[in-house]
Amino acid sequence: MRMSAVGLARLFTRSGCARWGSPRFVQDNQSSSKRTSILRGLHFQLPPRAQAKLVSVVRGRILDVAVDVRHGSPSFGEHVAIESSSDSGRQLYVPVGFAHGFLTLEDDVVVTYKVTDYYSPAHDSGLRWNDPQIAIQWPCKQTDIVVSDRDRSLPLLKDFTSPFVYDGHPLEPLTVTELA
Repeated sequence: MRMSAVGLARLFTRSGCARWGSPRFVQDNQSSSKRTSILRGLHFQLPPRAQAKLVSVVRGRILDVAVDVRHGSPSFGEHVAIESSSDSGRQLYVPVGFAHGFLTLEDDVVVTYKVTDYYSPAHDSGLRWNDPQIAIQWPCKQTDIVVSDRDRSLPLLKDFTSPFVYDGHPLEPLTVTELA
């Protein structure tokens, strides 16, 4: 995302996504959080309805996280975390086979994400946000974090049998991007 002098932002170009094989996005989602320390995640959809995501912050600031859950991956269970804001222009591409979540770092946050498959409640899944095996260092006290009942009851990584298979692409291609 690049901001112009007049406040215009380019959130997506097909050519900007070519490095990921030009994913075909079919749905845009928006998440609004009224206060700081709201955590959403770690979510993904199971095959055959698995989704890749392109995450953008429209308003506010978040810690954006993706966790590799691909069976056989040398980085299985490892995560990347970036701070992203409406001012920074940073976006996160989350490939299929990665769990995604974010923590709001200020009040009144709006996050959008493009996805490569439609939402399917029957395939909706995730992992626990505070799994000690994943060991995400959230930038506030766990007691201050607001989590939904659903997210609080998601399984730990050790109890998850991954249907995602390592495709030969290591964790490094999961990058923050500014689309041209």
